[in-house]
Amino acid sequence: MTKRLLLISNSTNYGETYLDYTKPHIKEFLGTSVKEVLFIPYAGVSISYDDYTTKVAEVFLKLGYNLKSVHQFDDPVAAVEKAEAIAVGGGNTFHLVHMMHETGVMDAIRKKTETGTPYMGWSAGSNVACPSLKTTNDMPIIQPKSFDTLGLIDFQINPHYTDAIIPNHNGETREDRIREFLVANPDMVVVGMKEGTMLRIEGEDITYIGSKTIKVFRKDAPTLEFDKNASLDFLK
Repeated sequence: MTKRLLLISNSTNYGETYLDYTKPHIKEFLGTSVKEVLFIPYAGVSISYDDYTTKVAEVFLKLGYNLKSVHQFDDPVAAVEKAEAIAVGGGNTFHLVHMMHETGVMDAIRKKTETGTPYMGWSAGSNVACPSLKTTNDMPIIQPKSFDTLGLIDFQINPHYTDAIIPNHNGETREDRIREFLVANPDMVVVGMKEGTMLRIEGEDITYIGSKTIKVFRKDAPTLEFDKNASLDFLK
């Protein structure tokens, strides 16, 4: 089966409503065959799973899809196995990964997605599609059983990527942090996804969506920058 992924940097652009800029892309990605989406709310920490589900469900209903959350099922693994499509929301990546391992849905989602079930995620939900959570921006508020995640792609994503430098602040830039990661993980590639960007993956085809550029980092190599007209086949 063809792997189908929609990996989104962030849920909401400045001045927009929740998931607004993603709507046409979600609609095109899911199409008409999907009727119901299974939501994974475990990245939510300061919001209850019920409230988070309601917030996301309102958006998906307007797009023509029913949405239920995995936390509403007695058997979360069975819910994943029966899902028509899976959406993983943003929030704290460490908490998300902790709960995905604890509930058993990490392995279940991996197996389900590899059979062609559409997978989409934003922010933390994009992080967990990677081999590990190590390029998240989040504070480690809880210790997961493992940093290993779904491994649906062979490279790492840094969502919300920014080149911004805070005036009079001596802390590391985002690129500095990524370069530290590459020292410890020299064989990995990191894609810095600015807000408002996404990657759509259909089997071996990778399409970049967004008006901003994305950056690609490798150890001991210059930083590369790509726009929507560039081929990303080298990430396969």
